[in-house]
Amino acid sequence: MPTTPNAQRPTPNTPTPQHLNTSTPLREEALQLGISLTSLPHHVAVIMDGNGRWAKKKGLGRLLGHREGYKTLRGVLLAASELGIRYLTVYAFSAENWRRPAEEVAGLMKLIETAARDELRLMHKNNVRVQVAGRMDEVPEGLRRALEHGIETTKDNTGITFTLAVNYGGRAEIVDAVKSIVASGVPVEQITEESISAHLYNPAQPDPDLMIRTAGEMRWSNFLIWQSAYCELVVTDVTWPEFGPNDLLQAVAVYQRRTRKFGATV
Repeated sequence: MPTTPNAQRPTPNTPTPQHLNTSTPLREEALQLGISLTSLPHHVAVIMDGNGRWAKKKGLGRLLGHREGYKTLRGVLLAASELGIRYLTVYAFSAENWRRPAEEVAGLMKLIETAARDELRLMHKNNVRVQVAGRMDEVPEGLRRALEHGIETTKDNTGITFTLAVNYGGRAEIVDAVKSIVASGVPVEQITEESISAHLYNPAQPDPDLMIRTAGEMRWSNFLIWQSAYCELVVTDVTWPEFGPNDLLQAVAVYQRRTRKFGATV
């Protein structure tokens, strides 16, 4: 996906006074859990796992599990926005997911397209800025156009930035970044970590501070592997369809109890 190279990774946005001062039930609940609203993770990434297991447990088809997961995503996005998190990135469809049964893949593509269209008004109303990450030239045209419309419609919004990772692979993103650098004529001896970061799909976004994975799996699954070098990983046994705002708060609480070292000794 075309990007505008940046010389440096950005400094995360500071939450606005509105985010800091507005009292809402969710923020009150956060305070009761001991969460500091002035030390929230700026960027939260989520590996939404367990839709199929949730459906199987209830005797339902996998696509019904994905549909339930879509409902969960709406609630979590609004909760993250209300809490004051500035960036939320979710793993909607990996580059490896094409290996799944054709019926499931087609259903997922249609579900993401429908969600992108149907939820746009709600996201725009809530000042959400939509972005995507992944190789968009390989997804169905209808889905690509729906995502592009969402990006264009919300580009001037100033609330939470919501990124859908679709047909995304962390290794592929690094390969695409290197190809972009080579195409721009940068001498090999001048290629640095900063120049690679500047050619990623969304170079203007800060690296994730917190990675949440649902359904108990202890794997990174090729998600944001360059950007997540120093982020905190929180794994919950809760499947994605069962994940709610309170689970988000619990993950943030765990994050705030940790000491981030960034490779140094503290």
